[in-house]
Amino acid sequence: MENEITIILYDDAVHRNQVTDLWENVFGYPADYNAPEVVIDRKIAVDDLLFVAVEGGAVVGTVMAGYDGHRGWIYSLAVRTDSRSRGIGSMLLAAAEQALAGQGCIKVNLQILDSNAGACRFYEANGYGVEARISMGKKLA
Repeated sequence: MENEITIILYDDAVHRNQVTDLWENVFGYPADYNAPEVVIDRKIAVDDLLFVAVEGGAVVGTVMAGYDGHRGWIYSLAVRTDSRSRGIGSMLLAAAEQALAGQGCIKVNLQILDSNAGACRFYEANGYGVEARISMGKKLA
């Protein structure tokens, strides 16, 4: 029998090691500026829109959200491989959307690597659609 899944705010003292391990396993992070420790430190310095899915005391998923007063963003939605296909990703996404809506956000954006068809299917199943946009980026020193 599976334990109950709860979606809660990230607690650095409790969740850091598990989130770091999860992100390294799911995302790989080849770039130093995307190292989980760096991302976590920067995120918790700004706001508390980092959520974890916990089952039996273990982190099985994460989602990070951001809001700039105009648009909301979803980042780092990850579910442990052995916990997928159980609705955990959708629960995390709904928690992030609810938190963003509570701050007055009316539109949410996200980016997906074009090679990640599974993520595209997941987000489409959760009401997201492809928009005609060009994503550009610039690394600042």
